[in-house]
Amino acid sequence: MIRIGLCDDETAARDTLRFALEKVLQEETEEIVYEFVSGKNAANWLKKHPGEIDLLFLDVEMKEPDGMETARLIRSFDQELLIVFVTGHRDYVFAGYETGALDYILKPAAPEKLKQVMERARTILFRNQEQFFVFRNTDGTYRMPLGRILYFYSDRRKVTAVTGEKEYPFYGKMDEVQMALGGSFVRIHQRYLVNARKVEHIGKNEVELRGIRLPVSRNMRPEAEAAFARLILEENQ
Repeated sequence: MIRIGLCDDETAARDTLRFALEKVLQEETEEIVYEFVSGKNAANWLKKHPGEIDLLFLDVEMKEPDGMETARLIRSFDQELLIVFVTGHRDYVFAGYETGALDYILKPAAPEKLKQVMERARTILFRNQEQFFVFRNTDGTYRMPLGRILYFYSDRRKVTAVTGEKEYPFYGKMDEVQMALGGSFVRIHQRYLVNARKVEHIGKNEVELRGIRLPVSRNMRPEAEAAFARLILEENQ
């Protein structure tokens, strides 16, 4: 399922884009799930709900913050979200690529252009569809991009996913989390599972990532060292 958001401070403009998009979406696998009335509203919500939207159509000419500033705010905490700028002026087109925009659409949105944008989005999202970890806690269901997770730690019946901004506790077992994530996450301790691509230093008894030091247990050290070495070799090939 591709989950889509629209952000425009004009109701009529949102309605026009929604109607146009609904004609090109694949009914069973694509859905417009959220509409935002301001850039601030969109950025705040997305920061609290990582991974819940895959693709955002973002109007450029909004009241402060405008679409460009909103995109910069979003990129400060989310590098994965696909952003498509919607604008009435070609002057903004090239500026949009500074924030890693997928594409841009000139108003009024042409059906053929929308089809092209959706094809590009499908290609990217299907290629990356395994790169998320899904979990549920009292706040709801999260679909977290793996690139945002630094490490997991366990405490009794709870496991906590730690990102650069926040911690997300949920009920689960570390063994099950490790199996779901695959080889890019390395078990360094009975209580710790780290994103190997975020590790900045590997010591004899600890690893460091984002200034955080985590212990490496004696029993798990040989397997952890082998896993780190294998990932380093794979990335350098």
